[in-house]
Amino acid sequence: MTGDRRALVLGGGGVTGVAWEIGLLYGLAELGVDLTGADLFVGTSAGSVVAAEVTTGVPLDQMYATQRAEATGEIAARIGPTVLLHFAVAGLWPGDRRIGRARIGRAALRTRTVPEAERRAVIARRVGTDVWPATPLLIPAVVAETGEVAVFDKGSGVSLIDAVAASCAVPLVWPPMTVNGTRYVDGGVRSVANVDLAEGYDRVVVIAPMTRAARRADRPDAQAAALGAGVRSVVVSPDSQAAAAIGPNALDPARRASAAEAGRAQAAGAVERIREVWA
Repeated sequence: MTGDRRALVLGGGGVTGVAWEIGLLYGLAELGVDLTGADLFVGTSAGSVVAAEVTTGVPLDQMYATQRAEATGEIAARIGPTVLLHFAVAGLWPGDRRIGRARIGRAALRTRTVPEAERRAVIARRVGTDVWPATPLLIPAVVAETGEVAVFDKGSGVSLIDAVAASCAVPLVWPPMTVNGTRYVDGGVRSVANVDLAEGYDRVVVIAPMTRAARRADRPDAQAAALGAGVRSVVVSPDSQAAAAIGPNALDPARRASAAEAGRAQAAGAVERIREVWA
């Protein structure tokens, strides 16, 4: 290994996760650690939004200012106990795990939600462009009907907005999104951060608004450790102050500004750990 191939993994976490990740990235850059120069980005669900913005050239200060602006015109929702139960069943499914993922995917297909077009328009406003970046970007999603995993990238033949919309399609909350005739649900159904997609990179920073998983092996820290003994990695998740700012509902737009500010504040306590891996 050359020791200089760096990957930034951005996990799922709803609208507040988007804000917290952006705040943390902005705070780190202010302190001299700019993660936007990664050689690979892996973005799952909320992380796909952030990764798409960063890799397509949106400045961090602009991203941060957007998160702190008044939350208007956004669809409010909640991840309730039923959704969490379906995620747990999918995560603990014995044997072929595609079957477990398909169960939650098919439940999502039967659930009445806002129209696909309305939800895609929200994602389009957040991402801002349909053109894939030159920087390698991986965005996972799950086929609703079969539970198979798709990892979209520039060569997949799908639009960037469609890839992000698919990865952000929280089952039973948002509609499964249609991409080239196939309907997909959230990439977090496979893994909350999909850290294993950074395999082959030497230095990996994982920013994970959510870290809980039904299986220990699916948690971001366990996936990072499994990348190999020669890989330097660090996982950062919300500290107690950030968790309080984010609140109990990751899909609450009213918490967006406080989550972004908490992420920026948390950077001071995380910067040295990240610098050791990144620099």
